[in-house]
Amino acid sequence: MAASPTRDDFDHYMTPNYSPQKAIPVRGEGSRLWDQAGKEYVDFAGGIAVNALGHCHPALVNALTTQANKVWHLSNVYTSEPTLELARELVERTFADKAYFCSSGGEANEAAFKLARRWAYDNFGEKKHKIISFKQAFHGRTLFTVSVGGQPKYSEGFGPIPGGIVHADFNDLESVRALIDDETCAVVVEPIQGEGGVTPATQAFIQGLRALCDEHQALLVFDEVQSGVGRSGKLYAYMHYGVTPDILTTAKALGGGFPIGGMLTTDRVAPSLAVGTHGSTYGGNPLACAVGLAALTTIDTPEVLEGVKRRHELFREHFEVINRKHGVFKEIRGMGLLIGAEMSDAYHGKARDILPLALEQGLMILVAGPNVLRVAPSLIIPEADIQEGMARLELAIEQLVAQAS
Repeated sequence: MAASPTRDDFDHYMTPNYSPQKAIPVRGEGSRLWDQAGKEYVDFAGGIAVNALGHCHPALVNALTTQANKVWHLSNVYTSEPTLELARELVERTFADKAYFCSSGGEANEAAFKLARRWAYDNFGEKKHKIISFKQAFHGRTLFTVSVGGQPKYSEGFGPIPGGIVHADFNDLESVRALIDDETCAVVVEPIQGEGGVTPATQAFIQGLRALCDEHQALLVFDEVQSGVGRSGKLYAYMHYGVTPDILTTAKALGGGFPIGGMLTTDRVAPSLAVGTHGSTYGGNPLACAVGLAALTTIDTPEVLEGVKRRHELFREHFEVINRKHGVFKEIRGMGLLIGAEMSDAYHGKARDILPLALEQGLMILVAGPNVLRVAPSLIIPEADIQEGMARLELAIEQLVAQAS
């Protein structure tokens, strides 16, 4: 019998594009995880905003096992009941008229950007192709999405990258006004920049983007891969702003841990994604859609969404208490259960140093770049787990402070 895999096996067998922490979780329940040695962890990472109902939630387990005994995969030559049920629920609960499914957030954004250009081509001709995105944005790892993203480090060495993409300053409407013109087909924005530092867009900024897009006959695309499906305290973050996009992308929490992505759009735009223009082998997979339907209907309830708001305040209070003692944070920001704590000047760039220290204390947590500590836990994380996890975080921060003194 082969020995259990170890962290050294990762370095031996896997490509080196990741550098995971030392612990290997083998079991999860709710907002707790256990590693190979039986050590318990509080999970504030949530699979990077994916495990929106924690680990092994009964509704998701039931949906997966029930569908697993029916049909797994059909391809897009056929459709399935779970696919149509999930599409119907998403359309009825949002601004959208049509849904498209794929396997990840990057694929959802790839589809959105292709649709935006195709729509402009169909309606205005090939010159209307420019996409405006934002510095520090993150939209995925395909060559197209990483080019639209506003972090050059992710596209360096993979050129030549797709053209016709320019980047404005997030929350700076005048920088968009300086770039937008009649050749612009779309403005692409995260309502909350996630990987770029957990920074919410302002109301005026989002409203201004909508007005500029309308003025120049461009589409407004919201990337809600990280902020969507309850993460903000509403089903989608656009609902906080009262501004409707033309295209919205969704993934992560949509499957609660099962890989699925989606793109939502309107009847005005959808016809440009005609038969043969785009596709995904696993898109609309019955297994994924069955789990997605269970996740969506479980999350989009007053009980869960109101609970997100209450938990946000609890996290913020704990962060502020820690900061009053140790002075390690400059700003606590975010929306719902996507929260970022920017490091103070004295600890600039030290956010990543907290991860292994937290792991030693039995806490899994995230960063958003080198200078922002990020939490994106289950939307239903018990308040006792928040209390315990923040106590463990404080112990890790005490170690960080001691190392710096």
